[in-house]
Amino acid sequence: MAGDERSVRIGVLSMEHVHAGAYVPLLAAMPGVDLAGIWDADPSRASSAAAGAGTTGFDSVGALLREVDGVVITAPNAEHRALVEEAASAGVHVLCEKPLATTVDDARAIVDACERAGVLLMTAFPSRWNPALRSLRSTIEAGGLGDVVCMEGVNTGAMPDLHAAWFVDPARSGGGAVTDHVVHLADLYRWMLGAEVVEVYAVANRILQERFDRVETGGLVSLRFANGAFATIDCSWSKPRSYPTWGGLSIDAIGTGGAIRVDAFRQRLAVYGTREAGISWPAWGPDADRGMLEEFVAAVRDRRQPAVSGLDGLRAVEIVDAAYRSIAAGEPVRLAPASA
Repeated sequence: MAGDERSVRIGVLSMEHVHAGAYVPLLAAMPGVDLAGIWDADPSRASSAAAGAGTTGFDSVGALLREVDGVVITAPNAEHRALVEEAASAGVHVLCEKPLATTVDDARAIVDACERAGVLLMTAFPSRWNPALRSLRSTIEAGGLGDVVCMEGVNTGAMPDLHAAWFVDPARSGGGAVTDHVVHLADLYRWMLGAEVVEVYAVANRILQERFDRVETGGLVSLRFANGAFATIDCSWSKPRSYPTWGGLSIDAIGTGGAIRVDAFRQRLAVYGTREAGISWPAWGPDADRGMLEEFVAAVRDRRQPAVSGLDGLRAVEIVDAAYRSIAAGEPVRLAPASA
């Protein structure tokens, strides 16, 4: 691997995910980071993104991997496994966009490949760096709610085809709203409760945004945890295109000693533009994406495990898989005891 003690050389594999557009400028401006290059299956897209960030566009994955210490993979979901395995075989550390993979087998293969190669694997769950959500976890850990009985979460958004068509192509995305939005809250619940999911019940349909008939656009997932708590996730693509932002994420936590509601994206301004522009909600305050990327860079520099692991990504994929099996069967699905 390239690099020195003063900077960590980071590359980006694919600009097809909407989050790549946020990650690239953050990496380009981050102290101690050398954004060494960008690869994309479309060379013109790679060169355009690279020019905007003041870095190099690469025509091949292998060429970029020879120049970096770590990579951020922001490709369509179904392409994660191949890119992670190539990076791992080159000895390059990986931050992979969520969901880690579209199947449990592929997610497990990703974790195993990185373990065999001795490279770090981090799953992109930036919500763990949201200050409000971190405060909720601290409150739970300190016993501020007593024993947590129930958590009700909403992670809804607009149809993501607005950003990239592959989000509604099941061959590339792995599914619809369940695939896209369950993983964040599933990970947050595991992180906050310190317990694994043992049972999943889910329902989904295509009532919302009816013109999209290849993937589910609405869903509700119920989870039961090993410690007796239960939780729900509204993962629907329910927001109209005219909504001021992509969507949002909130949690109601109820315990034996109290209750609390957290809105992860409440730190925002309301800007009223022209009739055509409508209303916008620009965010202010700490950037969770920045916190996540800084953690990955620090883990690579210090050669330590990141705060979010590939195993965390695998657990989230297992929950999504159980949700789809529950939808198909019309009944709850038990999860096997978690293994390392």
